[in-house]
Amino acid sequence: MANEALGKAKQGVGSVVGSEKLKSEGAAPELKGDAQKLSGDAKNTTKEAVDKTADALKKPL
Repeated sequence: MANEALGKAKQGVGSVVGSEKLKSEGAAPELKGDAQKLSGDAKNTTKEAVDKTADALKKPL
């Protein structure tokens, strides 16, 4: 979230002051933050699926 927030802040400041450089510098950290979030979401989804499968295997037939 920090990378995403930093990127958005840089882009916002760049827009206000009319700096294309700041706007473009803000895009990279924002994209990095987005990628980190997606990676975390994928890990959580995988863990939940594994946990459900493990629980199902523990139940008696």
